[in-house]
Amino acid sequence: MNPWIICCSNVPFCFDVTVQMPHMLFTGLEDYKARGTQASPYFTVTHYTEYADSKDVVLIRGDVVFTSKLSDSEAKWLLETAQSFYLNDVRYKLVERFNKKTHEFEFKDVLGALEMPVL
Repeated sequence: MNPWIICCSNVPFCFDVTVQMPHMLFTGLEDYKARGTQASPYFTVTHYTEYADSKDVVLIRGDVVFTSKLSDSEAKWLLETAQSFYLNDVRYKLVERFNKKTHEFEFKDVLGALEMPVL
């Protein structure tokens, strides 16, 4: 399981992203801090890999659980952003550093990868 935190400019708050393939759970960071693993995800994603080898395609289903907290377009942005860290070798090093070498992790590197301003 790889937890990952995304801070978004396109949505009004930060998210904890828990990845345990084939599932990804996006939970509001404040809810995650308050309730831990008991917090309900705002958005769930399942990857269906049945055709990965034969057709070179993976189907993805995303479900927004709390439509009052997250729109479809915000969920799409979150998924695309999270996937960009798992499908790009340079960005994936940030995920590994966050999970395995926390003392070396700098959130400004994530902001830089997303081309967001570092405050």
